[in-house]
Amino acid sequence: MLASTLSFMAAAVPPRLPRQALVVSGLDEVVLDDAPIEPSWIVSGDPRARSGLHSAANDQSASTHVWECTAGTFRWHFGWEETVLILSGSVTVTAEDGTVRTLRAGDIGYFAGGTWATWAIDDHVRKLAFCRRTMPLPLAFALRMKSAMREMLSPAA
Repeated sequence: MLASTLSFMAAAVPPRLPRQALVVSGLDEVVLDDAPIEPSWIVSGDPRARSGLHSAANDQSASTHVWECTAGTFRWHFGWEETVLILSGSVTVTAEDGTVRTLRAGDIGYFAGGTWATWAIDDHVRKLAFCRRTMPLPLAFALRMKSAMREMLSPAA
């Protein structure tokens, strides 16, 4: 039964597609398009966001974006896990638990998927965002088991 469950879960994983081994561009080469913030999330001001895709995993489970926003305060829902590197400007973030941190150029922050945070931007902020979709625990476990079995069965180098 366990074998059939693992087989079913492995079959649910998208096939590997041909991929680029390396994606390189300068930050200014990433084309930014308007990325309006959901109006009901805006707390104050008139924040205007723009975003551009740099790269995406073949299975669409991860992506890298350049994102920027003008002054304003808004709540943001992180549907995916997101790690950010602030490139310029600053933002004061209030997490759901009340933790308040100001992120400035060079700072790295992590936001768990499924959480909310309030972003307060005084002037502007620009970030590089690494986004990753979380997998259901049974699927994540099955994939770890598949990797472990592959390592056990592969000949030693």
